[in-house]
Amino acid sequence: MLRIAFSKASGSPKYENYWRWLQRALPEVEPVDLSVSADPIAALESCAGLVLTGGPDIAPQRYGRPEYAPLCTDVPDEPRDELELRLVRYAEELRMPILAICRGAQLLNVAFGGTLIADLPTQRPTELVHWKVDGRDAWHPVEVLPATLLWRYTRVESGEVASAHHQAVDELAPVFVAAAVSPDGVVEAFEWAQPEGRGFLLAVQWHPERMPWENPLSAALAERFVMEAEQYAVLFQRPR
Repeated sequence: MLRIAFSKASGSPKYENYWRWLQRALPEVEPVDLSVSADPIAALESCAGLVLTGGPDIAPQRYGRPEYAPLCTDVPDEPRDELELRLVRYAEELRMPILAICRGAQLLNVAFGGTLIADLPTQRPTELVHWKVDGRDAWHPVEVLPATLLWRYTRVESGEVASAHHQAVDELAPVFVAAAVSPDGVVEAFEWAQPEGRGFLLAVQWHPERMPWENPLSAALAERFVMEAEQYAVLFQRPR
């Protein structure tokens, strides 16, 4: 088995989607739900990768914008924010592979000093829809930027992605570089600006776990992350 840590992997079917998606790339993936662990840091140490999953808005004071609180559409889960910030810092210290999805991407940006757009419709109104419509994911195009690792993994210049967010990256943390953008300029994916000497890291604003497997902006991400986790498990002698 390949133990993969998830910041949250239970509570509703949407959270199960994340690990079931990775199991399509490797059936031996064993999910470890850090949100219910008595010692999440110790649990993380036993794993070969960390997935930061989607969820509620991040508390605006985390990125220095407490005045944005009225723009949040749900009550921030501050204990979850705190835990995930700790997990990110420790996983980065361990050079553990990190995959961040939707809220997870936003959390990752905040963890390294970036900021967020608290509400796209209010602060960056465009005709492009990023949030759910009638309870269903929106779909919109993204451009994969050339010379990025994301482009190398997917070998596509553009694609359609499932989207369900009203917040997004505003100022990208200096350690990151954009890897994909939507037509309205929203950062849809990012990675290390200088990956040398660091663990694998990829953050996407879309939901690959809710997209058709044959979409290269879904399957390729799962396959690459699992491959990186397998290599990490061998290199750092994590349980298999």
